[in-house]
Amino acid sequence: MSTKTSYAPGNFCWFELATSDQKAAKSFYSSVFGWETDDQPMGPDQFYTMLTLDGKNLGALFGMSKEEMGSGIPPHWGLYISVTSADETAKKAESVGGKIIMAPFDVMDVGRMAVIQDPTGAIFSIWQASKHLGASLIGETNSFCWWELNTKDTAKAKEFNTLLFDWSTGGDPNYTEWKNGSDTIGGMMEIKPEWGPVPPNWLSYVQVKNCDETAAKIKELGGSVMMGPQDIPNMGRFAVASDPQRAVFAIYQPNTK
Repeated sequence: MSTKTSYAPGNFCWFELATSDQKAAKSFYSSVFGWETDDQPMGPDQFYTMLTLDGKNLGALFGMSKEEMGSGIPPHWGLYISVTSADETAKKAESVGGKIIMAPFDVMDVGRMAVIQDPTGAIFSIWQASKHLGASLIGETNSFCWWELNTKDTAKAKEFNTLLFDWSTGGDPNYTEWKNGSDTIGGMMEIKPEWGPVPPNWLSYVQVKNCDETAAKIKELGGSVMMGPQDIPNMGRFAVASDPQRAVFAIYQPNTK
């Protein structure tokens, strides 16, 4: 993968952290992954922080409003899926059982988006690019590389997403793989009772050189490691973690060839 200059409809294209402490989040992720930050004004005393690596866009973070935090919405990583038309995709999402959380709207002159909840409760955004493509670096060390839906109803989620994005599926009974055309782009797992009160969610993975060392760094800087590090047979090594504000993400170290 690496540098991106375009996204096919149905591919994951942008990754965004909503946090309760913007300054602390910038410091944490910069220290863990070496990300650079660039604050873009978005209102009185408000900034949209672009996250970059070697000058290439990876994603962004922003501070949650008092209303959002007061309503019980936790800090979280969100993701965007590329579409040809935000309006048509949102309309189709409703027709196949989804719920529109935010109707399609223009983001200045950079693109058009909507926020959707699937029938199992997982939330994601769609992105119709104009001036802003999305992430320009994917699948390299310290950039996002994999996206996984955790849900309590895999059959319903499979039906919804394959109808909405024309994805197909592969994998095995324990792990579904999402395919967009010939490319495998992500996966899906069933939420297990032993996980506790985990809501349906999309989990984003960051590729790292050494999973164990990165997990130790996360804990050293005030984050938590909730699962792993552990091996994925014949694939690599991963861990599920959270930052100090409790936004959850994962790290992945691929096997070297």
